[in-house]
Amino acid sequence: MKTELFIYLKNSLLALAFIGLFAGCEREYSDKVDFATFPNNPLVFIDGFSGGLEYFPFAGSKLDAFTVDTEIRYDGTSSMRFDIPNFGDPSGSFAGAVFPDMGGRDLSDYDALTFWAKASKATSINEIGFGVDFGENKYRVNIPNLRVGTGWSKYTIPIPDPFKLTVEKGLFFYAAGPEDGDGFTFWIDELQFEKLGTLGQPKPAIFNGEDRVETTFLDVQIPVTGLTQTFNLASGGNQTVSAAPAYFNFSSTDNEVARVSESGVISIVGTGTATITALLAGVKAAGSLTLEVEGSFETAPVPPARNPEDVISVFSDAYADVPVEYYNGFFIPDGQTTLGGADINIGGDNVIRYTNLNFVAIRTQNTVNASEMTHYHLDIQVEDQQIAPGDFLRILLVDAGPDNVIGTEDDTEASVEFQAPTLISRQWVSLDIPLSDFVGLNTENLALYFFVSDATISNILVDNIYFYKE
Repeated sequence: MKTELFIYLKNSLLALAFIGLFAGCEREYSDKVDFATFPNNPLVFIDGFSGGLEYFPFAGSKLDAFTVDTEIRYDGTSSMRFDIPNFGDPSGSFAGAVFPDMGGRDLSDYDALTFWAKASKATSINEIGFGVDFGENKYRVNIPNLRVGTGWSKYTIPIPDPFKLTVEKGLFFYAAGPEDGDGFTFWIDELQFEKLGTLGQPKPAIFNGEDRVETTFLDVQIPVTGLTQTFNLASGGNQTVSAAPAYFNFSSTDNEVARVSESGVISIVGTGTATITALLAGVKAAGSLTLEVEGSFETAPVPPARNPEDVISVFSDAYADVPVEYYNGFFIPDGQTTLGGADINIGGDNVIRYTNLNFVAIRTQNTVNASEMTHYHLDIQVEDQQIAPGDFLRILLVDAGPDNVIGTEDDTEASVEFQAPTLISRQWVSLDIPLSDFVGLNTENLALYFFVSDATISNILVDNIYFYKE
């Protein structure tokens, strides 16, 4: 399975402006004033960095993954070379970096970022795109899992709406991890923004183009997900990119029920029904979310105050959480249907919500040693209207073993299953599971925390996931 990378950009930039204030008078701009403009230089790397370009590796990445290669190139004298580390490489668990021009550029005359690329083996790059600048990342665009072969090919990353990019700093970024544990090398050449003029048939989408209907509650905040833009290329094929919310213009059929911010966060403010839709560059996006707001939400029980040394928290506002790599691994090849993750905030309380559940996993960035703990706690609410006899929810834990690698012979796993009447529809249920109930499980290197159903229990809320010692 390809390693999934979730890069958290924590740096920020502070822009300072000086405004002259004059008491008792107002001044208009003179028609002789020349307002500042930004260069429209489209070049990023053509035999070397373009003027103003910088290189910032992501925290935790292989710092020397990027070099300039004068031996292998598509054209000219050099190319960009990226060496992805093997799994467990002490120099970094992945490679990734941002290439910004902190002065900003006006890219509104162009419609795509293009480049030529090849790799040492047929592989995929986890994330590649532009719009990441260690600031707002307001206009981020990327192609996930871009396939790259061993021969030079040209790749196109369309700009969803070029008119938005009048002051863009993030000219290029990438993030890639080992594939099946093995590293690889890839090269990029002739990296630049272009006015192709051949991109056609724009097909934006929200919620992956699905028309969803959900029941929700007052004071909930829900992000708009599945934001994409698809263009038809001159080759005849389509290219879909993931696009930041700021490219879209969101609307609600009833702003007294649900409102959407520029950053794509839906705030539930009243009871009733509202449908969220969007436009991108004047084109209606496929997909919508109809929200049926019932009233106030009952939060999960507040965990008891415990000595921090007696708790290992995976997800809880009450305790300090260990770092989490993902809340939904999306194991597509294995037939996973589950949607959702840790993306709901209700009155300041963060809650995990899963829909269409068959199985889903949370993975911590590092393995957890719970050998001194006695119990595994979860608060769960089944959102389905009823729980029929035989419906179940299985809590599965997976330990990576002494080698800390999932999928090797030293892994162990065990599960505990719950049905009605322990589970109650539309009510929070607190589960305190003795770790001894997970028969045969080694708890020194816990890595995956599963929720499994047979799709009869298909919608759940989860909060306060932690181990504790009595």
